[in-house]
Amino acid sequence: MPIITLDGPHMTKEQKKDIVKSFTREAARVTGIPTQAFVVLINENDPDNVGVAGELLSEKMAKP
Repeated sequence: MPIITLDGPHMTKEQKKDIVKSFTREAARVTGIPTQAFVVLINENDPDNVGVAGELLSEKMAKP
């Protein structure tokens, strides 16, 4: 059972449905493994919990 994990921002349910479908379809195409075998895990991260270049992402995003 292949597992695809995405760590990213908060998304709507529609966005999650779209990304799960897209990731699964493309991974199945590339590997030749049936789509039914794939599991997709989405971990949503708050920008206060992500650091980029030594700075919180929330602070980077707040800059003009």
